Amino acid sequence: MNINELIIIVKKKLGDRIIIENILIEDKSFLHKNHPGNQINKFHLKLSIKSNELKKMNKVESYKKIHKILHKELKDFIHSLQILIH
Repeated sequence: MNINELIIIVKKKLGDRIIIENILIEDKSFLHKNHPGNQINKFHLKLSIKSNELKKMNKVESYKKIHKILHKELKDFIHSLQILIH
């Protein structure tokens, strides 16, 4: 899977399960290029999500919800996930 396909899947899955006003997904894979354990087909994503639904939850609950929704992608394609909720 390439990064563009992954971004489309992540947007769709999150949008189907969370009320989101705006979402920006950035590929930050270059930050892990020389790290031990870095794998060529695993990506580092930065999610900037504007969501009143997530904002009403505490940080741990909102992160758990996102991780549950993206479980398969985290297992197979995402090395690191940075989440910003505003």
